[in-house]
Amino acid sequence: MARSATAKKNSKPVRASYILDEQIGFILRMVSQRHAAIFARDIGTNLTPTQWAALSKLAETGPCSQNQLGRLTAMDVATIKGVIDRLTARGLTETSPDPDDGRRLLVSLSRAGQQLAEKIAPNALAVSKETLAPLDARERETLFALLNKLR
Repeated sequence: MARSATAKKNSKPVRASYILDEQIGFILRMVSQRHAAIFARDIGTNLTPTQWAALSKLAETGPCSQNQLGRLTAMDVATIKGVIDRLTARGLTETSPDPDDGRRLLVSLSRAGQQLAEKIAPNALAVSKETLAPLDARERETLFALLNKLR
């Protein structure tokens, strides 16, 4: 028994067929964590990435339904509802009846939300720039093209 235990102890491990460090999901998660840390440092903890996504998309598109905003920001119904509820409670978004469909509410930026979006946009651009800093311009273009193919 002692001999076979020693042989196992001294032998090299067999190369596993699944190497975590070589998996796209693991690499994407590590990059996402790095990006989230940069975001938290430069944007602050008062605004989550999902809240910023909603604010910036509303600044870009103007008022839209909560459902549409969820689709535009890749958030499911429950997530976008929670995000808008929190932003509305902070006075950054507001809702109003849709003039074309009285059953639907439109979400829009409040004056404070518009001001915050304008104030934070340069920092958000800097976050993206720092996240991509290890890449040259050509590599950034390639990365975006490849990631867009995977969407």
